[in-house]
Amino acid sequence: MMLAQLMGNIVYFGGDTSQHCAATVKECPNFNANEAAAALEKAMKAKGVDEPGIIRVLANCSNAQRQKIKLAYQQLTGKPLVDALKKTLSGQFEEVVLALMMTPPHYDAHSLRTAMKGLGTDEDCLIEILASRENNELKEIAKVYKEEYKKDLEKDIIGDTSGDFKKALLALLKANRSECTRVDEDLADNDARAFYEAGEKRKGTHVDTYIDILTSRSCQQLRKMNECYGKYSKNDVAKAVDLELKGDIEACLMAVMKVIQNKPAFFAEEMFKAMKGSGTNHKKLIRLLVSRCECDLNNIKREFKNKYGMTLHKAIVAEKLKGDYQDILLTLCGGDD
Repeated sequence: MMLAQLMGNIVYFGGDTSQHCAATVKECPNFNANEAAAALEKAMKAKGVDEPGIIRVLANCSNAQRQKIKLAYQQLTGKPLVDALKKTLSGQFEEVVLALMMTPPHYDAHSLRTAMKGLGTDEDCLIEILASRENNELKEIAKVYKEEYKKDLEKDIIGDTSGDFKKALLALLKANRSECTRVDEDLADNDARAFYEAGEKRKGTHVDTYIDILTSRSCQQLRKMNECYGKYSKNDVAKAVDLELKGDIEACLMAVMKVIQNKPAFFAEEMFKAMKGSGTNHKKLIRLLVSRCECDLNNIKREFKNKYGMTLHKAIVAEKLKGDYQDILLTLCGGDD
């Protein structure tokens, strides 16, 4: 990977130092890409494959460092590292390792592509990614999607979704959310009134108004609008969405509101959903841990413990996952706190 791409990766993470402090996976000190590449080759050639050795190398360094390991491995062996990992590994452990080897925008693009290809659509994945990423991240995802799959993300969403849900996803993908940190109180009041008149005040819901406001205003502005909404209704905005809408469009706009109010709490709830019930949603659990471990996973863990009364670490252990698959997830999760 070229240096420009690596730098793009850093931009994708948003340059927010508070997020990096909340990461559970950070840069490996005294990192040496050549030594890491040699260690991986040794682990893959070991009798029976040394999975713990692979975890030690790949789950304990940053994504940017993994990209350097890719280059070093190619130079050392003449083979692409990802191809070697695919030949050596299998199952969910392989899925986690391959996810770690992608850059963040590549992994998001890959997740969106997987959510839409073949029969059926994983609406939950589309909502989770498009409702939670920043403007710069969404633009990078669309760019990588085009480069990697020779397809237009917007067109794929149009072809795979319909109605108001499609409109909301496309509005989010446009990445037009205001980044102004100043709150306009008059605008907040006007939006609150418009939101009320588009929903609770009338028979039927003017969903376009909901979509326009929730996908274009800054987080600070929407929090203020939510405060102002109390002047017009006994409900808050999230409750109004819950009362007025149903199905995928409700899930989408509710996710937007939850992200705006408390992003780590939103992801904590998504983690819980991935593990509740009789079976584990492995794809979702892997996606959440891989995509947040270098961003805000410590904050998510705190919200998870506060809301569900147990640590995320213990919740993962309680799923009784298989050996090395569980070990790599717990390494990404960090300590039992």
